[in-house]
Amino acid sequence: MDQYAFIRIAHRVYGKGIREISRDTGHSRNTVKKALRGEYEGYSARGRQPFPALGPYLTTIDRWLKEDKEQPRKQRHTAVRIYNRLRTEYGFEGGESTVRRYVREARRRLGVTPMQVFIPLEPELGMEAEVDWGGCHGIVAGEYTRLKVFCMRSKGSGKPFVQCFPCERQQAFFEGHMEAFSFYGGVFRTLIYDNLSTAVQKVLKGKNRKLQENFEKFRAYYNFETRFCNPDQAHEKGGVEGLVGYARRNFLVPIPRVESLEELNAHLLAECAAYGDHRIAGRDKRVKEIFEEEKEHLLSVPRVAFSNLDTASAKVDKYSTVVVDKNRYSAPTRYGGLRVRVVLYVERVEIFYGSQRIATHKRLYGNNKWQLDPMHYLELLGQRPQAFESARPIRQWRADWPASLEKLLERFRQAQGPNYGIKEFVGVLMLFKEHGYKEVIEAVEAAVTAGVSSREAVEHLLRRASGEEYDYSPRSLGTWPTLPSADVSVYSQIGAVQ
Repeated sequence: MDQYAFIRIAHRVYGKGIREISRDTGHSRNTVKKALRGEYEGYSARGRQPFPALGPYLTTIDRWLKEDKEQPRKQRHTAVRIYNRLRTEYGFEGGESTVRRYVREARRRLGVTPMQVFIPLEPELGMEAEVDWGGCHGIVAGEYTRLKVFCMRSKGSGKPFVQCFPCERQQAFFEGHMEAFSFYGGVFRTLIYDNLSTAVQKVLKGKNRKLQENFEKFRAYYNFETRFCNPDQAHEKGGVEGLVGYARRNFLVPIPRVESLEELNAHLLAECAAYGDHRIAGRDKRVKEIFEEEKEHLLSVPRVAFSNLDTASAKVDKYSTVVVDKNRYSAPTRYGGLRVRVVLYVERVEIFYGSQRIATHKRLYGNNKWQLDPMHYLELLGQRPQAFESARPIRQWRADWPASLEKLLERFRQAQGPNYGIKEFVGVLMLFKEHGYKEVIEAVEAAVTAGVSSREAVEHLLRRASGEEYDYSPRSLGTWPTLPSADVSVYSQIGAVQ
């Protein structure tokens, strides 16, 4: 560019001739004439890039790339692999960049793994949303747990919804939808999915799908249409695919430490509500502003939610448990041998005898796990005190109860003997059925401090702390029933006979 400016200034400003300028600059007269005729064009690109070192191997590279068309997509040649094969198998001594440059051009020419080009979209508000599952880890109640992340993303506004569940089962799938509809304030007209088994029973030819029966009921209840991606084409719902990773990196880092799944989901809900202060490329409004407009275009949510529950009939076995979904849940021992009805929700299990609910448990996932409520076994333990030490529900409870209960148990044993002391202690544990945990523990600690050694004393301390009033005045015995007077004359008759 400097030489171009020098030539033109020398000729146009100072009037120098072509021969003189050629002598001063060292350029040929033709080059000087060309600079004077028109604008600066720079160097012209080569019409064809030569590969002198790679020339003998070009047909081999082309053959490998053509063969890749018939191979699995994830097991095809990369440029690095081609370079390494040429070195080890053919003794190639050229550079890796040369191989990369040729492979890039050859792939485009041969139609091998061409770059995908997409159509820019501007979806209509309230029409479509994408749904997907992801995975994450969290520390829930002190336990390192793998969780499943349900994600829904509006294609119109880009507003996300994220919640965690213990599994990907159909109940959790439906629960995630219902929570999402509540969050968005309505139902999208079309939802886009992978071919996940909780919704699709069988993939048919083309776009046809045979849906799961319960999913069809759910879809009909909320009146949305479905669209499923082609197999192995997850990019067809790329928005929610990106949301899974975004939520994991931004909402769940560092790994959350929570006491319950409800606490974690409340955190995620707050993050989703706060999301949207930015603008999506090509939009003139922020995500939050578009979402407010989108709410007006959504279908209304039914006033009565879908009954997302499963029911089962079971028999209370000899361990006073019912087996449901390959796990055990306890029931009060007085219902042993009776048939009960079990209602399963995503997060809990309820057991009914007739119309009476006799037990509620946190739902377990997995196989052969036990969920035992020690309250269900206390009456039986009062009758069988020797089983107290090895009783599974007591051992599980005992791992977490405070030291004051252990001290009280030991005092009862020393004062009243092993068996009767345990019976008295079981009576103390039964106070948890009628009173709050904190109140009972405070009464137990007061009893340990006072040195008492009977259940009645603990109960007295508990009632006094709760403010219950007693009538301590003397009671009359006149109203108590009495036995009739005895006829003692028979004793004299017995003496006469002897």
